[in-house]
Amino acid sequence: MSDPSPTNRREPPRLWIVTELYFPEETSTGYYMTRIAEGLTSDFDVHAVAGFPNYLYKGETAPEFEIRNKVSIHRLRSTRFDKNSIPLKALNMLTFSIAILIFALRRFKRGDRVLVVTTPPSLPFFVAFASLLKGVGMTLLIHDTYPEILSASGKIDAGSFSYSILQSTKNWIYKMAEGIIVVGRDMEVLARSQTAGLNSRIATISNWAELETVFPDHDCATKFRASHGLEDKFVILYAGNMGYPNDLETIVAAAETLKLERRVQFVFLGGGAKLRWLRQRVVTHSLSNVTILDAKPRSEQNEFLNGCDLGIVSLVDRMKGVSVPSRTYNLLAAGKPILGIVDPESEVGFVIRENGVGFVIRHGHPEDLVDAVVAGLENPETLREMGRKGRELALQNFNQESALEEYRRFLG
Repeated sequence: MSDPSPTNRREPPRLWIVTELYFPEETSTGYYMTRIAEGLTSDFDVHAVAGFPNYLYKGETAPEFEIRNKVSIHRLRSTRFDKNSIPLKALNMLTFSIAILIFALRRFKRGDRVLVVTTPPSLPFFVAFASLLKGVGMTLLIHDTYPEILSASGKIDAGSFSYSILQSTKNWIYKMAEGIIVVGRDMEVLARSQTAGLNSRIATISNWAELETVFPDHDCATKFRASHGLEDKFVILYAGNMGYPNDLETIVAAAETLKLERRVQFVFLGGGAKLRWLRQRVVTHSLSNVTILDAKPRSEQNEFLNGCDLGIVSLVDRMKGVSVPSRTYNLLAAGKPILGIVDPESEVGFVIRENGVGFVIRHGHPEDLVDAVVAGLENPETLREMGRKGRELALQNFNQESALEEYRRFLG
């Protein structure tokens, strides 16, 4: 008969989750990496390695080490310059990645496992290098595919030497990885094409909706609309980062076309590199039908998501297989139809078209967006049905526990 004493119990494997953003950060990466780490503590001895708060919580302090919800959190110091300046953001990425490398070489041990996310993009290279030296198995979690996202955003020429170097670096990281997790079916297609011959383990595990805190709520909708003078408006909401990969141009062009349609109001909520351009365009074209609001904490998202009639998810051209905006899932959870300015063959395009939960708009074709808005105005019952389908889809397919179970199987 075996001895059931604690000394004979097998210790769970140690899992390092490496990410710049972690609790108390509320950006999508910080939110998801925190929930993944906490959700895996039943199977692993989980250690999160992250930076100090620098986004929504900039200026707030957090301990260098703490244990929270059974996760040991190690925070590393690095530069914390303005993230909207590309040179300064690059310096932040480099100093954080070097801090991670030093930490990993000191703390990783043979037999450990590592899950590293592609934010910032320099991070996987340094973690792969440390994992190779220390004999540690690394799994890569791809939220954004580099350097493709830089090319699509107009930050680097796909035919340049720099692009070639970055692509070669990514290929080496793929070769070093024991497994690759992507968040969209189109991303899996791209990853498989770029790992041909490597026999890589690749899985699609979608991000999820925050179903416990985001749900259809008439009172929340009324509160948000009353707070911003939107009581009698047909509200089209863009909520989230306004960065170079996001197509704001098509939205603003549609707003210009609809500027005399007094029932319609476009609301932009958030910040990012394109915010200054947006403000200038609104002033230059006297767009009284555009409201710009500062970013709000995640705890208030049920109000602003419920406060719209249509929610926008937008990406610039050539982003198929490169990124999947996570705001998609909370719009579904709130029961809101989605205006997806995305490639029809992208993950968001698949979700919308396969399930009838919104409209897919061609990048650079504001007339299509105008047509969708007019259709929504004239057919409110159709919008309500789209929203109902979206909520059901989120409950069935995009819930946290299902995603975490897939992580457990893949990493186990």
